[in-house]
Amino acid sequence: TRKLKESKKIEIKIIENADERLITFSKRRTGIYKKISELSTLCGGEILFIIFSPAGKPYSFSHPSDESVAKRFSNTSQYLEETTDAPVETYRKERINLLVQDFNDVQDQLDVIKVKQKEIALAKWSNGTKIRYWWKAPIDQLNLRELYEQDERFAEFNNLITITRDKKNAAISSM
Repeated sequence: TRKLKESKKIEIKIIENADERLITFSKRRTGIYKKISELSTLCGGEILFIIFSPAGKPYSFSHPSDESVAKRFSNTSQYLEETTDAPVETYRKERINLLVQDFNDVQDQLDVIKVKQKEIALAKWSNGTKIRYWWKAPIDQLNLRELYEQDERFAEFNNLITITRDKKNAAISSM
């Protein structure tokens, strides 16, 4: 058995604090992605979802891919071309292409940032030493201070493993 959370009613209005607004956007965007993914999986739908953050950055979710859904959208709306002005249709297609390009650019930037974060984390773990992998340090050659530092690193690493494991267990049990 699992405990059910009581849902609180939230007044729907703009969040005044900019930081809280960004945090809420990020959390809710993740929730929307999850719901869209479930909808696509359960119903076999093809989806292209685009949303702009409060800062104006575009985010999107698609299944099976941005290109295939955008192409299908363009092809299934051919009957509209008879009743729609050509410039409007051209603008719509160009806008979709620009949004997809913006999304891909942001995705590339995010990938670069993730790599840099991993490098920074590794540098922090090695604590500025020349040892790339601090856990491979020859402990028999370390002095007492260095042994205490290694012990602290292992304790911190063990704590991170415990926290991550607990989060994943909680996520699995809440499904």
